[in-house]
Amino acid sequence: MVVARAVPTLVIVAANRASRIAGFDAAEGAMLFHALGERIERFLDGTAPAIEFPWSVGEAIESRYYQVTISRSPFCPAGRCAVMMVDQTSQRHTERSLRREMTTDSLTGLPNREGFGNLIEEVYADRAHHAVLVIDLDRFGQLNACLGGLVGDELLITVARRIKGALRACDMLARIGGDEFGILMALDDHPDDAHQLATRIQRSLSAPFRLTDFEISVECSIGIAFGSDEGDDAEEMIRHAQFAVKRAKVSGKSESYQPQAFVIAREQFGMETQLRRAIEERRLRLTYQPIRDLSSGRIVSFEALARWTGLDGQDHDPSRFIAVAEESGLIVPLGRWAFDEAARTLAGWDKAAGGDCGVKVAVNLSAIQLQRDTIASVIESALTATGLSGERFTLELTESAIVTDPDRIAGTMRALKTLGTTLAMDDFGTGYSNLAMLQKLPIDILKIDRSFVTGMLADRDKVAIVRAVLSLAQALGMKTTAEGIETIELEHTLAAMGCTYGQGYLYARPLEPDAAYALIARSA
Repeated sequence: MVVARAVPTLVIVAANRASRIAGFDAAEGAMLFHALGERIERFLDGTAPAIEFPWSVGEAIESRYYQVTISRSPFCPAGRCAVMMVDQTSQRHTERSLRREMTTDSLTGLPNREGFGNLIEEVYADRAHHAVLVIDLDRFGQLNACLGGLVGDELLITVARRIKGALRACDMLARIGGDEFGILMALDDHPDDAHQLATRIQRSLSAPFRLTDFEISVECSIGIAFGSDEGDDAEEMIRHAQFAVKRAKVSGKSESYQPQAFVIAREQFGMETQLRRAIEERRLRLTYQPIRDLSSGRIVSFEALARWTGLDGQDHDPSRFIAVAEESGLIVPLGRWAFDEAARTLAGWDKAAGGDCGVKVAVNLSAIQLQRDTIASVIESALTATGLSGERFTLELTESAIVTDPDRIAGTMRALKTLGTTLAMDDFGTGYSNLAMLQKLPIDILKIDRSFVTGMLADRDKVAIVRAVLSLAQALGMKTTAEGIETIELEHTLAAMGCTYGQGYLYARPLEPDAAYALIARSA
């Protein structure tokens, strides 16, 4: 269409059929171009050949959207311009519909994770004090697998309704994962408001859910992250609340995000990366702590203990990197390396002694190794490679490793016994084993945990516990090793009580392989 200046207004002097259908004709032009008049006037007063901008007309739902181009034409005299309007209403409605689908959970009709993030970003813009709660449904995976996907969907819909009933009108609910819901709440008075809301939600879910022929109780774990005045990234806020959920699963109550715990977790991931490379490059080493026969005073064995010095020369705490290895699954390659290295070291001692050097080596096995690795075949391969017999090794298992899957572990232990190895239960008394289990399993040695041995002489209860363990071992035909012996008096007392072996700083701290062999040579 062509628009001309006719003081004191603008008029449409020519319009094509599409413009007339849209209502932009000479009769209604003054009304429809009221909002555009100022822009057209500025364009006519200027020298730009053309300008382009979006424009909408109408109210909310009935609004129409246009892309407007105003240009000068060599065929138009001064004071006139061509106005081209491309109707983009259908495109805008399609985009809005797609955006709504992309940010909405199709099952519950709630915002999904992306939509929830958008809500958080909007709150940041208002600088309002707020908190993000993440609700994780316990046992949902098991329920979904046992009762079927349709029942699982029904449960999620019902859970969403109950949670919504516990919220205030200003709180916003979203489904951000398979069994996770997110809540964005405004904080009116105090951060405790978030914990009070968590309590209301847990109370609302406490009544059983009726699903097909079952009445199911659903518990949840709730983590809370609080927004800062400076504003946080929406995705980061959700991650923080999810991180707090992990603590809530342990404590059994709602937990708020603790930055220090997150820092520790990040450090553990960093340690995992470094440890993986150290294992691949064989940059760990084993030290060896002697185990002495309390009746003869002779060193009969050494316990192999993993040690790791980083490229920066810093020694890593074994309790920390072993825990990281178990959590990440790196304990499997670490355990394989440890037994292989211990076998090589023992073979080297035999070679230096010109035959059997007269000691065994004890190697620790993790519960994760027993569950995930074929331990018997791994050990058999190492024995074949070094030419050593299984009788030269003691394999130490913790009580927790045995109780995780008793039947499977029992089969593994019998396979290890077939190789000739000695089996010891480490840290006895700190786990959950029972007498029936001890009687069935092929255990040769009970290792009494240092927590019972250290300070035993000044504690009657500890003396009673140690005496009971020694009596139990004798009744079952097992030998015993006491850990944490640091004084001669303690050594003599344990020997008099019938303890078979002793281990502790009284004899030596963990030694490097050469120092351990030197001790063997002096004792020969």
